[in-house]
This record gives sequence, structure tokens and C-alpha cells, in this order.
Amino acid sequence: MTAADSLAVWLRVRRETDWRHAPALRRVPPSSDGFQAWCEGPVRRRDPVRAERLLAAHAVARADAARRAPLAFALLAGWQREVLGVREAPFRVTDAYAKAGRERYGLTPRTEADFAACLREATTSDLPLAARAARAYLDVAFFHPFTDGNARAALLTLVHVLAREDVVLSQVGPLQTTRYADDPTGAADLATLIGVLHHRGADWGGDAS
Repeated sequence: MTAADSLAVWLRVRRETDWRHAPALRRVPPSSDGFQAWCEGPVRRRDPVRAERLLAAHAVARADAARRAPLAFALLAGWQREVLGVREAPFRVTDAYAKAGRERYGLTPRTEADFAACLREATTSDLPLAARAARAYLDVAFFHPFTDGNARAALLTLVHVLAREDVVLSQVGPLQTTRYADDPTGAADLATLIGVLHHRGADWGGDAS
């Protein structure tokens, strides 16, 4: 029996989640760049090539944020080429599976257009920044646009959305946990966690003068 379409489930959860109570984020100098520290620490110890590719993709994602590039699949594909060390990173052409087959992300004639619309909302919605970053992370995770490296693409997207508003997390390790498409509480909790990690970095780094 074919598994239920977890992408369709996520789109329903996305609409029903209470995003407006996400914490506010302040622009303060972080004690460190958590993404870079994660790459230089656990990622490099496990796989130096993977770390270098992630750092290269991170630099591109930050540069795209600085120039206010529209958040779209083409932008993510550019980061993904760096992440995977490939010349092309096209949108998937079949259903995708994750979590040992527990989740299936369907593909329909509207999937790419729906993904594009969700990405646009990351920078045009009036939701709190933490909610927009969390939702964009989960959009990438559950649209699962690439054949490989979607977790890395999701994290880069989160970092990019925050960087567009000069917010940097001092840690990203706590974000590295399994997320499920049918979990509205977990979706809202991700936005809360972003706020916790940001304020922890703010407390360490001090207020902007």
C-alpha cells in the first residue's frame, strides 16, 4: 500500500500551525556564527570535504542574503551545487521518501509552483522572523526538492532567511533533530527553539551599541 502523501499533510499543518506567537528576534552581534562553528567542529571531524562544501554553500547563501536576492528554487539550487559538488541540482522528478519510508513526499504538476509560493512567503509574510525561518526550514524538508542533501538545504535556507535581517544564530547543533510532517507542535517548537538559540547568543555577545 502506498504511504500517505506527507507533503500534503505538511501543507495542512503549515496552514493550521499558530506561527504568530513565535519569539521576537533582536539584531545583536552574536558570540559566534553557529553554522560555521558546526562545520568546523563536528562536520569537519566526520568528513572534511563535506565541511568545506557546506562552508562554501554558506558563503554563497550569506552573500545572496546581503544582496537581497529573491528566495527561489534557483537560489537553493546554487547552494546545493556547492553542497554536493555537482554541476546541476534539479528539482526531483519522482516522489521522494525519508525516515525509512515512513514519509512520502508526493510529486504533482503543482509541486514546484507550490514550493515557489512557500519560499516567497519566507520574505514577504508579516509573521515573526523566527516563524518564517522555521517554516522555510520545514518547507524544504517536506517538499524535499532535491534527490540528496535536503537536510543541509533546509538548514542553509533557515540561515539565509535570518541573515536577510542581520540575525545569526550562535548555535545550530540543537536544530539537528528529526522533524515530522504531521507534527504541528514540533513545527511551532522549532520557531521557539530559534528564539532560544538567538537569545542565548545575544546574552553571550552583548547588545549592539
